[in-house]
Amino acid sequence: MEIVQSLPEDIPTILSLYDAATALQAEKGMSQWPKIDRRLVEEEIAEKRQWKMVEGKQIVCVWVVTFEDPKIWGERSHQPSVFIHRIANHPQFRGRGFVGMIVDWAKARYASGPIQFLRLDTVGFNEALIRVYTSYGFTLLEPVELEDTTGLPAHYKEDKVYLFEMAL
Repeated sequence: MEIVQSLPEDIPTILSLYDAATALQAEKGMSQWPKIDRRLVEEEIAEKRQWKMVEGKQIVCVWVVTFEDPKIWGERSHQPSVFIHRIANHPQFRGRGFVGMIVDWAKARYASGPIQFLRLDTVGFNEALIRVYTSYGFTLLEPVELEDTTGLPAHYKEDKVYLFEMAL
């Protein structure tokens, strides 16, 4: 398994993985991601924040990182952190522990610098996802209702946001 930055030629696959993740969210009755805009993925790739996990020549998982997230994390956003967003697995490769691999990758990549926390979030109560994140060492913090969702994807308006963090 290899983790590398996504490339512009990966965009159709990335978008199809996001569509598959949204379909799974709908199937499970969860808050669903809105349609992910191609331009957003292009920007993330240009900024070197979009990552992929590859097995052979197959992209099996994608995610994006950011280094500030004030709309969701408020004052905590000012603490040096890596925020992991939009983890999407290829449907044929679900259940293979990719979140744990992402955690291991992030620890190796960011632990020697100023980063103090790995953080992620999910919209709406999802017991299975909470178990997954906490099983890989994240602490579940209190759920929050976002006051200002301007500029955030639409699903952030739908429900409470569950925050997870891990100290490095």
